[in-house]
Amino acid sequence: MIQKFYKFEESELDRIIEMAWEDRTSFEAIKIQFGLNEQEVRNLMKFSLKRSSYILWRKRVEKNAIKHSKKRSLTILKFKSNQQRIISQNKISKR
Repeated sequence: MIQKFYKFEESELDRIIEMAWEDRTSFEAIKIQFGLNEQEVRNLMKFSLKRSSYILWRKRVEKNAIKHSKKRSLTILKFKSNQQRIISQNKISKR
């Protein structure tokens, strides 16, 4: 299971974890950018975080409808930092 994450560099894993912690970044955005579905992100978080941090994150995600784009309110627009392309070096964020 953990072998799937070996294809990522450490900086990419750090960015995935950072995106998972962000309230406004949906699992769908992580899937588009890194190809990991929600369950894979959960597994990554479970293996990467301390147990107490993982439990805290999981509770936060479960009560937060924003993490799932289908549950999002239409009033919440996509958030993109001015520094997003520089941080992630993502070509998708150029749109």
